[in-house]
Amino acid sequence: MTPIPAELERFSVRCRQGVETALERLLPSANTHPATLHQAMRYAVLGGGKRIRPLLACAAGQAVGAPQQRLDVVAAALECIHAYSLIHDDLPAMDDDELRRGKPACHKAFGEAQAILAGDALQTLAFRILADADMGGLDGDRRLRMISLLARAAGSRGMVGGQAIDLAAVGRELDIAELEDMHIHKTGALIRASVLLGALCAEQLPAAVEDALDHYGKYLGLAFQVQDDILDVTGSTEQLGKQAGADEALDKPTYPALLGLAGARERARELHQAAIDSIAALDQHADPLRWLSGYVVQRSA
Repeated sequence: MTPIPAELERFSVRCRQGVETALERLLPSANTHPATLHQAMRYAVLGGGKRIRPLLACAAGQAVGAPQQRLDVVAAALECIHAYSLIHDDLPAMDDDELRRGKPACHKAFGEAQAILAGDALQTLAFRILADADMGGLDGDRRLRMISLLARAAGSRGMVGGQAIDLAAVGRELDIAELEDMHIHKTGALIRASVLLGALCAEQLPAAVEDALDHYGKYLGLAFQVQDDILDVTGSTEQLGKQAGADEALDKPTYPALLGLAGARERARELHQAAIDSIAALDQHADPLRWLSGYVVQRSA
């Protein structure tokens, strides 16, 4: 992977520190009643993960001059939604994975019932964060738009709908349009929303800039899933922090299965370039978005 420029490395560290601090503050204490539930929530969210969605929110916000305080709050809400989805995806009734982020999945550590409840609680906490957390004078209309955007991205027309399509596709052969429709919902919707939520933290967001960022998020969301499919074939369990080869074992439709490994890599490169082209008119403040797009298609975990 191309080395990260020093200024972008500083951006990444600052953003991750901000979201970790916000999550520590906004998650219920591990000792708060009911303690086991709150421990399971914290276990699933803290101490691991690449934080791609928070990084995208912060990068989009930086591109349009949004205050960091607001971005930290939005990033925390996004990570709560993402963690909830991982808890539920790992359950025996879904993908039946025992590892997540290099440690036992939440249902292996706390039992299925507590894991389901932890996921439910994290989902609702995300919306409470957007509704109530201090975002430095952000007006109510903007908060309402954020809540609506995240609800759509996470629900039946987004991530959850994509998971339903995924489950129905097991054992079937999909064409490329069907595969991309599934992943636009399952993975792409929340990534796309992450970019827009970060941008909405700005005081002013011109329509042309919002459209450019939305297109960037759409292409990047698909690129992320293509690379995920590639890594499921080429990565090890140790590298990935979850069971390698799980998609093939479950007979799931994937980009490498449909296009071949070389074709999947070419598709990831095409989507990366389309994402970069979408924000060509933005200045150097959007460089973290450009770096993140490259990172997504070059990552090894």
